[in-house]
Amino acid sequence: MGKSKEISQDLRRKTCRPSKMSGSTLGAISKCLKVVPHSPVQTILCTYKHHGTMEPSYRSGSIHVLSPRDERTLVRKAQINPRTTAKDLVKMLEETGTKVSISTVKQVLYRHNLKGRSARSQTTVCNCTWGQRLYFLEKCPLV
Repeated sequence: MGKSKEISQDLRRKTCRPSKMSGSTLGAISKCLKVVPHSPVQTILCTYKHHGTMEPSYRSGSIHVLSPRDERTLVRKAQINPRTTAKDLVKMLEETGTKVSISTVKQVLYRHNLKGRSARSQTTVCNCTWGQRLYFLEKCPLV
């Protein structure tokens, strides 16, 4: 299971101080700090010994192109008018100043379960097709 939250720089510095001065144990350091359990203390000390720094490591993955606010507006526009294309949404975002590709817009919409946003075309019922439907129903009754 991953870490739930980052430990502040101040606490990181405090964890490394006692271990430098005296060979105190992980449990003693965590009791002294009263906030951090011993496993994060162990992780901080190991990274300090290995890398020589107390900075938290960088997270994997690419940076989000759209801010959460832009993402919400995009989803709202797609929900209001389901027939808008991804190109139109890209143009709308470019007007606000964010340059985004069409595939990024599609990924955001898929994430919010907005797939196939154009309405389904329904068959028009005119007199000739209406007669054909009645004829079919008379010949092949539903069982």
